[in-house]
Amino acid sequence: MPYFEKLYQNGELPNRAKLVYLYLHDRCDAEQKAWPGIKRMATDLSLSRSTVKRAIRDLEKAGLIRKEPHYRDNGGATSNRYFLTD
Repeated sequence: MPYFEKLYQNGELPNRAKLVYLYLHDRCDAEQKAWPGIKRMATDLSLSRSTVKRAIRDLEKAGLIRKEPHYRDNGGATSNRYFLTD
């Protein structure tokens, strides 16, 4: 079975979520972790920031990714870490 077959055949997952998943997969390191910012994803995918955020929620709900907040040494927030779970 091709790697993305499960993603393609998921009729309940919106197209926006499929697109964001492919984007995250393309940018993963060896640990299946990616950390692009919302603004970067929105720009690269020609989507609004709110659409990217909805897609991430869709992917979390479907169990395809796990999102972890990440912080700088001074306590300020930085890009989340996204782990592909499937």
